[in-house]
Amino acid sequence: MPDEINDLIKQRIEKRAELKKQGIEPYGAAFHKPFVISELVNKPEGSEIITAGRLMAIRVHGKSIFCDLRDQSGKIQLYVKEDIVTKDKFVIFEKLDIGDIIGVKGELFKTRTGEPTVKVVEFTLLSKSLRPLPEKWHGLKDVETRYRQRYVDLIANEEVKNIFQTRSRIISSIRRFLDERGYLEVETPMMHPIAGGAAGKPFKTHHEALNMDLYLRIAPELYLKKLLVGGFEKVYEINRSFRNEGISIRHNPEFTMLEVYTAYSDCEGVMKLTEELIRFAAQEARGTQVLEYQGQKIDLTKWETVSFAALMKENFDINPDDDTKTWIEKLKKKNIQLEKGVVSRTQVLNIIADLIEPQAKNNPVFVVDVFTELCPLAKVKKENPLLSDRFELFMGGMEVANAYSELNDPVEQRQRFEEQAEGEGKKGRIDEDFVRALEYGMPPAGGLGIGIDRLVMILTNSASIREVVLFPQLRAEGT
Repeated sequence: MPDEINDLIKQRIEKRAELKKQGIEPYGAAFHKPFVISELVNKPEGSEIITAGRLMAIRVHGKSIFCDLRDQSGKIQLYVKEDIVTKDKFVIFEKLDIGDIIGVKGELFKTRTGEPTVKVVEFTLLSKSLRPLPEKWHGLKDVETRYRQRYVDLIANEEVKNIFQTRSRIISSIRRFLDERGYLEVETPMMHPIAGGAAGKPFKTHHEALNMDLYLRIAPELYLKKLLVGGFEKVYEINRSFRNEGISIRHNPEFTMLEVYTAYSDCEGVMKLTEELIRFAAQEARGTQVLEYQGQKIDLTKWETVSFAALMKENFDINPDDDTKTWIEKLKKKNIQLEKGVVSRTQVLNIIADLIEPQAKNNPVFVVDVFTELCPLAKVKKENPLLSDRFELFMGGMEVANAYSELNDPVEQRQRFEEQAEGEGKKGRIDEDFVRALEYGMPPAGGLGIGIDRLVMILTNSASIREVVLFPQLRAEGT
């Protein structure tokens, strides 16, 4: 197969050379394109047509050629006839290949079968394609090739293009939803002097001029809450964040998050906001409240709430006031062995939290009553300080969102930071500027984070995060 492709490339390079000898530039200049193709199909017969796109099929019938021209919006049939474009031009058109990009001018008519077709009067070669498009892209067994050569995937696979068009509509609808409710979109730094705002291993870099280490952000949370201190009461950021961790069907080291902060609100208020926002995005992008995700139905009119603390008690007989040793003993009784070196309560909690995620549930599920130790930036529940005023949202068995009543007590926040740093072996590594900001006074607030990539997975019925990220991170080619 590689030899066959190389022969085709050689033939196309020869055609390119022949065109140049005839004074035809194979890579033309700008082309005035007043219409996208989807706008043409409903125009009346006889309309003058000027458009451009990529040739996707060529059918030669003697001195006439039918072919398909496609752009981002759709495709239309072209009819090229020797006695209309002139013999010399027809010979040039015969040198074109599937994949070439051309501009055309002509007249719209309908064939006997009623298909809208452009009778070409003039054409211009805009880009000569040297590599042949795959004939059976869906049949490729190596899916990494699709992700690595996404540009070809988009050309050959309309379904893939539709996913990313839907992704764009989802993000636009989220912005519209928040803008209409008085939220201000902001941008905060992507390089942080201290990695904070979430749990995760950061990417580290070094700034030469300042001679200081910096970290690509794992979350924008702390900066956004500083804006609440500064007087902005409703803010959001659709942000790129980074975590130097594993890659899977649900994890990419570079990912997109939505974070929303609402002053004078709380976890309950944000829960309502989350449901309204996701339902709005689904309706705008998909036109429905009932979705199919990997063979299961997700009904966005049915939202449930379950207790993390109750699940821990039910599954492992673990209580939040048990000591770590008791937790480990109870887990052993359930035949759950922890890896060597797992000693801190937070490590144990993170492991068993994964075990009780509501994987079987497909309708949206809010998980509440999360242990306070897992929530260093959240307020505790007044009736039980061992539980945080927080929820995690699961859809299709995945965590999609996380939210809580924001901790705004600077004294307690410092204490939480110190306990967290000590447990992670990073004593003294505390974001002093954030604590200082809280000391000026931050209003009570509800904070929300939604994983855009995972939300798009669900709304487009995509099994892997790589299907909804245009250029996912991959191993170096050939390794």
